[in-house]
Amino acid sequence: MMKQTPKTTGQWIELIANTELPAITSTAKMLDKFSNDDKSSLPKLSQAILHDQALSSCLLKVANNAQHIGVNKVTTVSRATVILGIQTVKNVCLTAKLVDSLLASKSLDFRVYEKLMQLMANSFFAAMLAKMMVPNYSDETQEEVYLAALLYGIGETAFWSSGGEFADQLALSADMDNPDFSRYCEQKMGTSFNALSKGLATTWNLSDLLLKALDQPESRTNEVKIIYFADQLSTSISLPGENEEDFKQLLENIADIMNVSVEQLKVRITHTREQAMELLSSYGVEVLSGLIKVLPKASDFGQHKRVAPSHKISKDKAVLTSFMTLTQLMKSSRDLNEYIQTVLVDAAKAFEFERCSFLMLSDDKSVVKSRFVFNEHGETDLTKFIIDIQTSENAIGRVLISKTPALINDYTHRQWRDLVTEELAEFIHGGALAIVPVKIGNKAIGVVCGQFLTNKKELETEDFQQLCSLVDHLNMCLTMIMLR
Repeated sequence: MMKQTPKTTGQWIELIANTELPAITSTAKMLDKFSNDDKSSLPKLSQAILHDQALSSCLLKVANNAQHIGVNKVTTVSRATVILGIQTVKNVCLTAKLVDSLLASKSLDFRVYEKLMQLMANSFFAAMLAKMMVPNYSDETQEEVYLAALLYGIGETAFWSSGGEFADQLALSADMDNPDFSRYCEQKMGTSFNALSKGLATTWNLSDLLLKALDQPESRTNEVKIIYFADQLSTSISLPGENEEDFKQLLENIADIMNVSVEQLKVRITHTREQAMELLSSYGVEVLSGLIKVLPKASDFGQHKRVAPSHKISKDKAVLTSFMTLTQLMKSSRDLNEYIQTVLVDAAKAFEFERCSFLMLSDDKSVVKSRFVFNEHGETDLTKFIIDIQTSENAIGRVLISKTPALINDYTHRQWRDLVTEELAEFIHGGALAIVPVKIGNKAIGVVCGQFLTNKKELETEDFQQLCSLVDHLNMCLTMIMLR
């Protein structure tokens, strides 16, 4: 149940623009000082960028990208601004700051983080697609279309980056892949993602083209339609809908505007995807590349209507049985160990964890150490672990402090690289790790860790959610028996 009173559109915009993402606001205001058609602005803009080492580095990488390579390597910001042009430079700076700011939070719920990453990948691909759709327009128009498509969904993206506990609650309360999820979120938020996008575009004084695209785009000029179509195309490639015919119609609409055949358009989309993946490395977010997918096949449409495999049903039953066992235990036992071992054994069998353990927090809160460990057959594993959570910050310590579960399918991922110590990496053993806090009341006493030790074997989101629910039920039971 949502506990927060819905905010007004103005309150959300104030929170996002000036409290949560002030770096974007500051950069947008700085860039707005420099006119797009004034050559004298170039040296002044170069000087402003030099004060930001990250922006300078990113600009040089983009200038040396394969799309812009010349005879000599670009080594100075001033040279980069001349080669790229002032509008492109401004777009590069805003894109770089957008990426850094949106990914800056390390405490995002894993569901929110995954949603945010996919939205960012979609937006970047949409920007590249929009630019691809206007090859015969002026450079200035191409850059304006690029930026408008990049920021077309900024309201939703910024919300997931800045929504905090409220966003976490939304992610937990409904199926994020459901087509009606956005409408559900907007009802709970008290505003729409489109309204947030309009408000942020106005706050950052972005182009009129973006504002027009956010307001009845299909009834406007081709440039505006292209921004809308690019966003639709990027989203549809990422998550194909129910009807393949709708996707074919979208391609036909775009091909008609570009005056090319659908087959020619598909070739250009594939080439644009390759360019986008190359350019993402210039922004230091190669991790988004894997989220930009190839054109969907006929079999990719209507996926979420299909019946889940039969093994999912047996898994569901196993988890339900564990819920019932815990409830029954409350009538006969006050032994905390019995409750915890029940969950570990049941979880190990249901999710086929190669190792499922309870790591207990020490009295001085400096380490966690293995209290119970079981294998996938529910048999006792004698392996012992002690992991320091005080000397250096790591993912287990973060879970205990925030009391928020974490799923680590790839500990080398950008999200985890600062939270996986050498000691924790050894525990993960190159596999996947689910960490769920065990609590009595609001006090964390340790964590349940479900693990796959096999490389490249990942825990599915649905399974992780079920594990979290099972441990939540365990926490409720432990709290109630301690209050007797």
